[in-house]
Amino acid sequence: MKTEIIEKDTLDFLYDRAKFIRLETVRLVDIAKSGHYTSVFSCAEVFSALYYRILNIDPNNPDWTDRDRFVLSKGHAAIGLYPVLAELGYFPKEWLDSYTRVGSPLGDHPDMRKVPGIDFSSGSLGHGLSVSVGMALGGRIDDRDFKVYCMLGDGELNEGQIWEAAMSAGNFKLSNLIAIVDRNQMSLDGFTEDIMPVNPIDEKFKAFGWNTYEVDGHDIKSLLETFQHVEEHKNEKPTVIIAHTLKGKGVKGMELNNDWHLGYLSEADRKRVEEEILHASNK
Repeated sequence: MKTEIIEKDTLDFLYDRAKFIRLETVRLVDIAKSGHYTSVFSCAEVFSALYYRILNIDPNNPDWTDRDRFVLSKGHAAIGLYPVLAELGYFPKEWLDSYTRVGSPLGDHPDMRKVPGIDFSSGSLGHGLSVSVGMALGGRIDDRDFKVYCMLGDGELNEGQIWEAAMSAGNFKLSNLIAIVDRNQMSLDGFTEDIMPVNPIDEKFKAFGWNTYEVDGHDIKSLLETFQHVEEHKNEKPTVIIAHTLKGKGVKGMELNNDWHLGYLSEADRKRVEEEILHASNK
């Protein structure tokens, strides 16, 4: 990928898609009567940048062998990914209206056997990077040119398996692996640095032989430039992008408020939140 000028129209479109992701998350939680608003809100811009600009994918051919893989290790954010997949044409938009209902293919965590466009079935957190290492190794063995992108929650970094995978990726020089840490500062139990400190994230990955980048995860221009830089400056190392975000970004009452890790809005509050999202300014 050559360095390209990022046009304002492109940025406006991607910010609009991030709002779409947040609004659809609110709508789907309303169907389920419970859901992870804030875990999606922190990574909405990353989803937007990846799926509408970065990933080499073909919704008309979900099983295309040479597609880029996306592993959503923080699988509880799938509620924000489903609307994107539906909009791109991976499955009918009508599926969204059945979210978490009996018989629906769309669960709180995604099932790759049921949902086209999903590359990893998640559940208990902490497994996604290991799976991504396996995918990246498989691509190398099969002499394929695809990349594997893995989104991690910062709370997952408490898991020992993450660091075993990080060590393996560095050892095998998996340059086709890009991890993205949604550094939204919080996990289920509270602030990560109060529960089990994960800093310094960059130095830990560097110690295992990774390239490291840090970026404002809500600044789409900076995200796109970082992905471009990763592509242009290839070496024999895996890459981690630490995306600094706010859990609950876009709704002031939810930002860094752990009461909203899992929740449900009343009708009046839902309408207020939707208005706040709609009228939020871009970065």
